Amino acid sequence: MQRFLVAAALLSVSIVANAQSLRPDHPIIGSWKLTLPNSSCYEVYLFRANGTTLVTSGEDIGESEFTVSDQPSPKGFYKWVDRIVKDNGKKDCVGETMVIGDVVTKYLRFKPSGDMFLICDTEDLKSCIGPLVKVKGSDA
Repeated sequence: MQRFLVAAALLSVSIVANAQSLRPDHPIIGSWKLTLPNSSCYEVYLFRANGTTLVTSGEDIGESEFTVSDQPSPKGFYKWVDRIVKDNGKKDCVGETMVIGDVVTKYLRFKPSGDMFLICDTEDLKSCIGPLVKVKGSDA
């Protein structure tokens, strides 16, 4: 049991050491909820200022480390690169399981009010999912 606790502590330190630190007012920081259409299933993303994320989706619970641009591009998108570092191996809302080590690059487009954003495959609004809605009181 002691080995497990030491390994878990080292993994946590490793995640934080490899992640990006964000400015305290970065719009991504906080909890965001995505309700899937035609489903009672939803995903919750907790983006932390230390560059780590906790995601719950259906039965799946995973952690990742990420980088995100500090300011939007001229097109208004933030580049987000996410790498899965920990997962419970259970199925998410769409029936898939996450693979530790997978890296995904997406583009985020925030509503001017800052309370919603879309996740897009490219820097246009043709390939997006969302909106993700900010969970009230979740600013870090």
